Amino acid sequence: MNDRKALIGVTAGAICLILGVTAVLADEPLVALLTGLVGAATGVVAWLIGDGADRTETEAQMLRVELTEAQRRAIQRERELSTELEEARTLTGPGSGNADEALTDPETGLFSESYFMVALEARIAAARRHLRPVAVVLLDVVQGLTDGAARPADAGVVADGVRGTLREADTACRLADGRYALLLEDTPENGAIWTIERIRRTLVSTMPDQTLWAGVACYPAHAFGTDQILSRAEEALTSAQEWHQDRIEVATAVAD
Repeated sequence: MNDRKALIGVTAGAICLILGVTAVLADEPLVALLTGLVGAATGVVAWLIGDGADRTETEAQMLRVELTEAQRRAIQRERELSTELEEARTLTGPGSGNADEALTDPETGLFSESYFMVALEARIAAARRHLRPVAVVLLDVVQGLTDGAARPADAGVVADGVRGTLREADTACRLADGRYALLLEDTPENGAIWTIERIRRTLVSTMPDQTLWAGVACYPAHAFGTDQILSRAEEALTSAQEWHQDRIEVATAVAD
């Protein structure tokens, strides 16, 4: 930064020298006066630029420190959540004998609600670290709505349709109330909508009378925390269920 100030000062001096010599040769007092004024103005400008550059560099350094600290905290939290996730997986190990905490749904083979809650927090923490979007999707699929006798759709058929559509990086779960929850890695809302539409088309080919409702919420577009993301998805699903036909609703961000 001092080199920049010195360069500006040297430039200002050179300009004044040229003008001064011109004034002497031309014997023009007015030119000499202008030379002094230009020199003074250039010096002030050099000082302002140098001082402003110093402040900018200081602010940039402070921002880098803050970002580094935020990244350190995110890495630490992700490690903690990864440990929790590994511990949670042991609940379904041989001899666990704990059906309430099982991490897979026995009817569909999808992950359970217990797994979903741990995985959701882990995915959001990873998204913060890597600055990537994550989509949370809640699905409710029924049959017979057009006949006025809606009932839950065949869970095995729905699970097969979901598994056949999602990528390996995505997570599909069945909640305790019979709904389905999806975690879509590196996926904004447009990608989530397209994924749900593909699931819907797959299910229509096997269950023509099915009705699919979906609520979508994405990090960071709609919320930043785990509870807030899930709440936005719940609200979106409730809005979708007000329609007597297939419907996908996307959450809206909460105003500050």
